[in-house]
Parts: sequence; structure tokens; C-alpha cells
Amino acid sequence: MTASINDVARAAGVSASTVSRALRGRPGVSDEVRDQIKAVADRLGYTASRSASSLASGRTHTIGVLVPYVGRWFFGTVLDAAEHVFSGAGYDVLLYNLGSPEARKRFFTRMPARKRVDAVLSLLIPDEEESAALRSLGVPLASTVGDARPGFTVVGIDDRAGTQSAVRHLVNLGHRRIGMISGSSGPQHWTTPVQRRRAYLDVLADAGIEHDPALEADGDYTVEGGERAMTELLAASRPPTAVFAQSDEMAMGALRALRRHRLKVPDDVSVVGFDDHELADVIGLTTVAQPVAGQGAEAARLLLRQLDEPGTEQPGHVQMPIRLVLRETTAPPRPRGPQ
Repeated sequence: MTASINDVARAAGVSASTVSRALRGRPGVSDEVRDQIKAVADRLGYTASRSASSLASGRTHTIGVLVPYVGRWFFGTVLDAAEHVFSGAGYDVLLYNLGSPEARKRFFTRMPARKRVDAVLSLLIPDEEESAALRSLGVPLASTVGDARPGFTVVGIDDRAGTQSAVRHLVNLGHRRIGMISGSSGPQHWTTPVQRRRAYLDVLADAGIEHDPALEADGDYTVEGGERAMTELLAASRPPTAVFAQSDEMAMGALRALRRHRLKVPDDVSVVGFDDHELADVIGLTTVAQPVAGQGAEAARLLLRQLDEPGTEQPGHVQMPIRLVLRETTAPPRPRGPQ
């Protein structure tokens, strides 16, 4: 027969409530007694009931995660790292895939996460009404995208500084015709493409380079979109000698388009990406490295800390480090090429 909590209590010579506190890591039990109870529980093969523990603690031991694009590399990497932290702490993940406007509207109208999760990790940027709906859940909230917002702990990077380092690198190499492949903000309220575009324009202005709208194209943050955008840039009356892509996946698409047009990288066109995708080193892509998995893990740890230490003040915004990684896709422009 399966051992019960009362069996463990009798064998350890303590009360059932003491066994419960010890095995759930709650205060009020000395380390010596806790170790003794764990040893007895292991010997008897006792496993605490998740439902009983939830009733006793008022917790579901579940973290809700809101994802806009579960199949894309960035979000998948963040999710995988966060889930690893949650799982290690004994929490399950309840995933809400809100990639379509219909799914997103349905979620925030019905709020199915209410009373089902202990905290929420949002990998999408909620508008003011959606933010208020999430705050109404009364649980800790964290995000890895967007700027600081009331009620959330946001773990992210300095998008402007990262972009500036990439575009300045191209300027310092001598490029004057610098294109950009970006992604649209669209219905997901992304701030990333807006911040990175502003930084791109700032660097051009600082360098005395006149902005040419024909050197911007939307790549939709996908490989296919990057290839399409690069093809569009090459059709300009004066094509770029260098391109900054707002993500490595778009940069990969740009490289494919350049290869298809029989142009050499970096001899004919230099390319810089953003992210340091796991394949960036394989293809020799110069890029801005950001700790994608690290952001997911840190956001998860901060959520768990809020659950374990509810009275402790939590940071509103945590900025992770970034760096420019120089590889083989950038070089000075050819003297005979368009400047």
C-alpha cells in the first residue's frame, strides 16, 4: 500500500502538519527535523499529493506563459529556458499560444488563467487594457519583451545600444549606403522594431549620412522575410553596400538572397544581424549577441522569488548585457562600389 502523510508522521515522531511543512520547504521546521522527515519519506516511498499541497498552500504550482509565436526561435528559446527553471522548482507550465488576433482577444476577454496559475510570464507586450486584465489576476507578473510597465518585472536588453553598436561598426568600416531590414510592430505592439529603427537613424545622422527610405525594407522577423527584403533593397537605384538586419533570422534570409544574386559577402555587401542565433557562428555572421535563454531563465527566477518572498520588493526592470560579435560577414566597401 502507498504510504500516507500520517504514516510518515508516526515513523518520524512528529505531527502530520510538521511533515507537510518540511516537505514543502515551509518555515517553522529545523534543518535536522526536516532532514529526518525527508529520510523517512524516502524510505516509506511517500510522495506529497499535488492536490493536497495546493489545498494547503492555496497555490496551483502552475505558471502561465503567454506566447505570441511559439514556433519562432527567440520565443522558443526563452520558453525552454524559463520552463527549465520552473520545472526545477516543482512548477508546471500552462502555455497560452496567442499568435492570432482572435486567440489574443479571446484570452483577454475570458481570462482562462484566473485561479489556475500562481504567476504569469508574458512573452508578448500587452496594451494598457490587457495589462490591467493581467494585474487583476493578483499574481506576480514578468515579461522578457518591451519596456518597463507598472505591475511587471521586465527582463530585457538595451535595443538602442545594441543597434547603435552594429550600425556604427558599418560606418566605421567606411560604408555610407547602409540599409536596414526590420520587422513591423503590427498588432503585437512590438517596441523592438521602433527602438532599433530610431537607433539606426540616430547613427546615420551622427555620421552625417542622409537617410534614404529606399534602403529600408520589412523582413517580418523571419528568414523568408529577410530574403524578400534583401531582394527589395537590391532593386533600389543605388543598392546598399552594407545591411543591418534587426534579427539574425532576417540576416540569414538576406545572405540567401545575396547568394542567389551571385553577390559575395562581405566583398560586395556586408551584413550584420542581431541576437547571436545558435547558427550565427556556423555561418560566420557578425551580430549583436544578447542572452536570449538568459532572459527567460532570469524572468523565471524572479517570478519564483516573488512567490517565495511575497513581501520583498522586486525590480521593475532588469537589463541584461549585450555585445557586438565580429565575424566574417562585414568588411570595408570596395573602392569601386557605390558609396
